[in-house]
Amino acid sequence: MKIGIFTNNYLPNPYGVTRSVETFRRELEKQGNEVFIFAPYWKGYKDNNINVFRYPSIDIEIKFRFPLAIPYSWKMNKIIKNLDLDVIHAQHPNLLGSVAMKWAKRKGIPLIFTWHTLYDQYTNFVPFIPPKISADYIIKKAVKFANASDAIIVPTDSIIPILRKWGVENKNIIPIATGVLEEEFENADKNKIREKYNIKDEENVLLMVSRLTSEKNVEFVFRSLKNILKKEKVRFLVVSDGYLLPKLKEFCAREKISDKVIFCGEVEREEIKHYYATSDIFVYGSKSETQGMIITEAMYMGLPIVAVDATGVNSLVLNNGNGFLVSENEKEFETAVLKLINDKDLREKFGETSLHIARMNFTASVCAKKMMEVYEKCLNH
Repeated sequence: MKIGIFTNNYLPNPYGVTRSVETFRRELEKQGNEVFIFAPYWKGYKDNNINVFRYPSIDIEIKFRFPLAIPYSWKMNKIIKNLDLDVIHAQHPNLLGSVAMKWAKRKGIPLIFTWHTLYDQYTNFVPFIPPKISADYIIKKAVKFANASDAIIVPTDSIIPILRKWGVENKNIIPIATGVLEEEFENADKNKIREKYNIKDEENVLLMVSRLTSEKNVEFVFRSLKNILKKEKVRFLVVSDGYLLPKLKEFCAREKISDKVIFCGEVEREEIKHYYATSDIFVYGSKSETQGMIITEAMYMGLPIVAVDATGVNSLVLNNGNGFLVSENEKEFETAVLKLINDKDLREKFGETSLHIARMNFTASVCAKKMMEVYEKCLNH
């Protein structure tokens, strides 16, 4: 099958949509399909894949770098016209999403749309416009786009009631997680990161892999863990970057926990497995997840989870089964983490359950097969 994927986010952008697109691309190609990616031009980056085509873009930086695609190109029109695509898969309702819809109609082929994001949670990235106005605008646009698509993919089933409430009437909504690329997590070294940061054997390691931005609710996690970090033999690994980094460092200095918190910055994809392998408990505060890819990776690596009970996450974590889902309450979050620190048997039991759930349901090959079923069903409809 020939699949055209249109995305406003792509390599070398390291965030969720990029990872989702790349994971499905690799797995779908492994299963014998041809995948063509259409994405914004990223100045200074060279694609190794000849099936990646770049639209002209405006290179902007609002809190982090984000090239905006210009969805008009004679060159691209010619390329797409000559490709004998079977399905088109849009990752966004705007910019290159509009191009995806136009070409699906023109070619008379199915349009699939992945609803990646709870758009009302991301208005802090839209400058100069009041959050309610920008949220209402993008949600209305996304709802219209979803209702005109042949199928809507959502990463977890907990998103579906929200979309219905917003006005999505399309009956063809299918939950498919992105899935973990298993080869990325082979031969993880549980000592490498301990040695790098001089973490003692008796110290428990808490891990958070999260963009350090407000919609990820990272300040809540820091506030919840401060007492634990002051009293317990614990180190806190914080992987990723974001505009809140200086504020979080100030918080650590003020609370006198800087020696317990290790800000690791952005970590190369091939290195991330070592961070999971070295850790004992995965902590997460986000209330805006649809994908939850980080959670499934942590589970795949056998980690118990402590997370805020929120949409997306609560479709992945089994409360009291492989972790604790708590309300957005600092004391409750702290208590859940302490319980796992103090009970090694429970930690190991939850970790084993995490591993089992992830390997049964959240590997990339399992998820790509589900995606192929959607494509085939839409083609044969």
